Amino acid sequence: MTDYKDAGVDIEAGEAAVQRIAALAKETTNANVLASVGGFAAAYRLPEISEPTLISATDGVGTKLLLALQCDAHETVGIDLVAMVANDLLASGAQPTFFPDYMAVDHLDVDRTEAVVRGN
Repeated sequence: MTDYKDAGVDIEAGEAAVQRIAALAKETTNANVLASVGGFAAAYRLPEISEPTLISATDGVGTKLLLALQCDAHETVGIDLVAMVANDLLASGAQPTFFPDYMAVDHLDVDRTEAVVRGN
């Protein structure tokens, strides 16, 4: 392998996916979000809390993803994922405040990525 594409990384598809979902993600932000989609890190300001404790969670949608793939219907996967993570945070006594912009895929399908983020 001599480059990213040979290794299965499609940089152009990644950039296209970020272009298509950036506006969707921006709709969910507030004035305390200090970074935009596509960066290597996220930053969130906590101006009213003198000793903040951030709690983060990661989860998956399990076998629902298999159904989404079989039906080619990915619009509900994103909201299910947010619900699973929010439930984990609430069960830990935390208030859901931020969500990382991370999506693991075996190959990047820009249309599918947009459908997951857009929802229905």
